[in-house]
Amino acid sequence: MDATTSGTPTIQYHNIPDQPITTIVATQLPTFQRHQRHCFGDSSPGEFPLSANPSIVLHVLTSCNLYPQDLAKLEATCSFFKQPANFEPDFDLSLSELAALDMCQKRVIFKPMTTEQQQHLKQICGGSWKLVLRFLLAGEACCRREKSQAIAGPGHSIAVTSKGIVYSFGSNSSGQLGHGTTGEEWKPRPIRALQGIRIIQATTATGRTMLISDSGQVYAFGKDSFGDAEIGIQGSKMVTTPQLVDSLKNIFVVQAAIGNFFTAVLSREGRVYTFSWGSDGKLCHHTDSNDVEPRPLLGALEHIPVVQIAAGFCYLLCLACQPSGMSVYSVGCGLGGKLGHGSKTDEKYPRLIEQFQLLNLRPMVVAAGAWHAAVVGQDGRICTWGWGRYGCLGHGNEECESVPKVVEELRDVKAVHVATGDYTTFVVSDNGDVYSFGCGESASLGHNPENHEQEDMHANVLSPKLVSSMKEINERVVQISLTNSIYWKAHTFALTESGKLYAFGAGDKGQLGVELGANHTERGKPELLDIDLC
Repeated sequence: MDATTSGTPTIQYHNIPDQPITTIVATQLPTFQRHQRHCFGDSSPGEFPLSANPSIVLHVLTSCNLYPQDLAKLEATCSFFKQPANFEPDFDLSLSELAALDMCQKRVIFKPMTTEQQQHLKQICGGSWKLVLRFLLAGEACCRREKSQAIAGPGHSIAVTSKGIVYSFGSNSSGQLGHGTTGEEWKPRPIRALQGIRIIQATTATGRTMLISDSGQVYAFGKDSFGDAEIGIQGSKMVTTPQLVDSLKNIFVVQAAIGNFFTAVLSREGRVYTFSWGSDGKLCHHTDSNDVEPRPLLGALEHIPVVQIAAGFCYLLCLACQPSGMSVYSVGCGLGGKLGHGSKTDEKYPRLIEQFQLLNLRPMVVAAGAWHAAVVGQDGRICTWGWGRYGCLGHGNEECESVPKVVEELRDVKAVHVATGDYTTFVVSDNGDVYSFGCGESASLGHNPENHEQEDMHANVLSPKLVSSMKEINERVVQISLTNSIYWKAHTFALTESGKLYAFGAGDKGQLGVELGANHTERGKPELLDIDLC
């Protein structure tokens, strides 16, 4: 029978607000007299008796990969989804909770957890499997965990396929490519020492690379340093092949971020740890620059799970996940207002950035450039703050902003991704369009004019500008990566939905993945690399 003529009315939803899960779950179901019991027997021909087929319903909920908010709304609108389902492993769980648990079990960082560890994570997240699922999904979205990714490091580059195979190329003076050598390589080459190990996240710094495996182990190579890597105070020892970081063996790590003076890692449970830069109580602890032990980030985030960390030159941003929603905390050097608190004061402990509440903006992704920061809101708005040199904040000037400010030039764009570098910012919209602004040095903004005039290709851009050269490739861009170092000329990667990788900017060390011609040190137009990241 045609569904449009079956006589069953079509249910339409109008203007359903996107509420926090806890608000939806806590909503009391109204009491009313049912005239027709569609869910509990006495069903008319052609109707689906839900109560008679709960296992099928559970399968549908799980296989459709519903968002946690959708599962919560099902519970709030129909008691069938809220009552105990009498299924293993917990007979008291509702169908929505069981579906959330099943989807959690599919996650690579959740599967190896013991029952006790899973229950502990559940309590940390707020006591619901739907909240655990939201926590896991948020981390995956922020860091492209278990997906292909590219990292435009300082002079060298890392590319990770969806299967976890790692390619490296570019500068290699400290062995940061992981091939057991110290010579530059312009052609992407897989790191043989990692054969059989699936990598799910990567990060870089000057002369250093860190990789995270699906088992939570951390591999590092290049300069043997957790801080001051840029200016060479540490890192005299070189490691030319991936080596396990011994001090992290007892922590299941899911993300790492490297600043100039410190390194930070994020655990599976959402706990942040930092190395180095503890002098004068910076980053919550008192240690010297040679410290190699991870120190937990104390203060406000001790009992709040974090889904993403982002490191600038001398500060750290943390995207925290609470039952009431996402929030951003910052810690470190406050010069230029880059901590977002309305002042230039340093913070030794993580402090909540309150401006997002005033803007009614729910942060979804954070990005920390060397001197400025950016956030993508759930509604697609972009906020930037910090040093405004070269127009990197996108507000049409070079002024500093000490609190997050919405980029008005992008008010008609729904952003889904943001990337920041050294005074440079890129934004990706929901339709795949790419915008860039800030410092045009090394042609890393991608604005390659038709007349190829050098002064235009290197011009600073004070307001968001569409990267037309990316639009010409007819590929949907899902990730942008920028060089985030003040000591190296910048290059940029653009990764498409189909796994194709495009590169432009500085390429004098082979970091673009191609060998440039004689007397050429950069490329202004995005060009496809001979590597498939699917």
